[in-house]
Amino acid sequence: MTTTQERPFDLLNKAIGQQVMIRLKNGTDIRGKVTSFDAHMNIVLDSAEEVEDGNLKTKLGTILLRGGNILFISPA
Repeated sequence: MTTTQERPFDLLNKAIGQQVMIRLKNGTDIRGKVTSFDAHMNIVLDSAEEVEDGNLKTKLGTILLRGGNILFISPA
């Protein structure tokens, strides 16, 4: 059985236009639609919202998240 391993940027490319959940290093959870990213993994989200315990806390709109602050990204 052969498994192919995808690179992080391949996965981010697939995430464009998709809803994701991003956890920041300070523990904040941000949910939104990926519109773009760069080589530093800075990510632009549209319709972003801060989520706390699975519930909407604050609507943020379009935001730029600095790649160095991101702990992980998962499908929303």
